[in-house]
Amino acid sequence: MKTIQVSVVTPDGPVYESDVEMVSTKAQSGELGILPGHIPMVAPLAIGTVRLKTGGNTELVAVTGGFLEVRPDKVTVLAQSAELGADIDVDRAQAAKERAELRLQAKDTDTDLQRAELALQRAINRLKVTGRI
Repeated sequence: MKTIQVSVVTPDGPVYESDVEMVSTKAQSGELGILPGHIPMVAPLAIGTVRLKTGGNTELVAVTGGFLEVRPDKVTVLAQSAELGADIDVDRAQAAKERAELRLQAKDTDTDLQRAELALQRAINRLKVTGRI
């Protein structure tokens, strides 16, 4: 089967480099599925999971926004942060989720609700990638 080269890059450096059969992810406009030979495009990413399929295996990468650039032979994900499922500290992600939930439940006027909501989305995404949610 044909493959497409995928690079997931953050400001801290590369997170993932490999050839895969299919890439699927969540852009701000909705779900995208990319196969080799896809038309060129650029799309802003939402907080979500990049699914990389090769054969019967699917690798998951948690991303917190950024951009997806697609060319017929290469996909580049430029993410603010990205983590492979195996690299995620589950206890830390669970603690972040609980902190964000507490901030959202508090009726404190000093709480930045938008920031707390984004923190909760990031924590939930990281836990989903690890299979804990």
